[in-house]
Amino acid sequence: MALDISLVGDGLLVPCLDGSERPYVNLDAAASTGALPVVGQAVTEFLPWYSSIHRGTGYKSQSATMAYELARSSILEFVNRQDGEDIAIICRNTTEAINHLAYRMRFDPADVVLTTVVEHHANLLPWARVATRRFVECTVEGTFSVDDVCAGLDQSPRPKLLAITGASNVSGWLPPLDEIIAEAHRRQVPVLVDAAQLAPHRPLPRSADFLVFSGHKMYAPFGAGALIGPREFFREGDPFLAGGGAVELVDLDEVVWSDPPEREEAGSPNVIGAIALGAAVRELSRIGFDAIIEHDNDIALHLREGVAGIEGVRLLGPRPTTTTLPVASFVIDHIPHALVAARLSAEYGIGVRNGCFCAHPYLVRLLGLTRDEVDRFRMDARNHIHASLPGAVRASTGISNTHEEVEVFLRALHEIAGSTTTPVPYRHDAHSGEYWPEGFDRPDAAHSPRSICSPG
Repeated sequence: MALDISLVGDGLLVPCLDGSERPYVNLDAAASTGALPVVGQAVTEFLPWYSSIHRGTGYKSQSATMAYELARSSILEFVNRQDGEDIAIICRNTTEAINHLAYRMRFDPADVVLTTVVEHHANLLPWARVATRRFVECTVEGTFSVDDVCAGLDQSPRPKLLAITGASNVSGWLPPLDEIIAEAHRRQVPVLVDAAQLAPHRPLPRSADFLVFSGHKMYAPFGAGALIGPREFFREGDPFLAGGGAVELVDLDEVVWSDPPEREEAGSPNVIGAIALGAAVRELSRIGFDAIIEHDNDIALHLREGVAGIEGVRLLGPRPTTTTLPVASFVIDHIPHALVAARLSAEYGIGVRNGCFCAHPYLVRLLGLTRDEVDRFRMDARNHIHASLPGAVRASTGISNTHEEVEVFLRALHEIAGSTTTPVPYRHDAHSGEYWPEGFDRPDAAHSPRSICSPG
């Protein structure tokens, strides 16, 4: 079933190498999505009422506070946590939320956090700062089983936390979360689910102890995300950020912190971002996950089978018929990943992502790189040489993408994979690894002194 939904910016015309302008085909939803129209409308309507919240007695301040707290309530309803036992801490994004939780966990360096090699860096790096990490390995298809997780849980010492992705941002694979969480809880191990990819596509697990997600991946690109967890967990201890708004009383040698969630949101919060996220989750709830899942499954099969069926193209991750999010990461053996992405953009007006997708350990395994290759690439990275770093191309869709757009992409990919030349020479930046067609101007190139793309 196709969803009849448009996002702000859908249908924009972009210049292409042949001199034409084409409707932009945005296949980069796994990185960031456009805004739902109701989100843009909610922000526009709120802007005249913007004011400092929680501490002002003026009418605008009181109105802004009510709107902010309504957004918080909507977030809790979206994750089915509106019973008062959990709180929603509004922060910038998933990365900040996990760092926030890592600080509040008060781990000893010898404590173990069990995580997986499938994770985004946001769910790998913060735990390395505060604890000892133990990893669940994956198969050549990029998956692991409940038994694999149980083996990690049963190793000694027992983990103090399981930090696991709800869906891979590289392959779209969906771990069996409900069973995994049940096994962790059977062993008295709390669970954090990184739901950055999952939240716009599936209902979030009610049984997880902690949830984190980002508005910019769920049609609210205004800089807000959420950390969901038990109110009692945050009731004691000092918060991740210290400052105004998080306190009841401050003396020069004493502080009395506010109750959660206020103690976790020091400083003036991103009220606009909260309004946007609240509007987005209400709209996603109105659309309904039954409709979203049906649309996702339909598009995912079309996308992944289409990519896998093109000669010379290798789809990474599970086989195309496996139920995944509508994500397809792939490589073309004889064409660098950065050149594929550059050609899709410049010649066809199609936006994809290339590189390692902030999931280096996972991509190394999906690509099947040897230890010698990894060591060589590590040396290049240390020397800031990005031209030869490994990577893949990722096409990902959201609720506004159509089968027609997938077909446009598949035709373009077929042409690129079957070609031995390009319409014009493409310049290769040896430092950044980027490609760009000669004679084709970048957007605002004069104002961009550095590489547009990150090598990660």
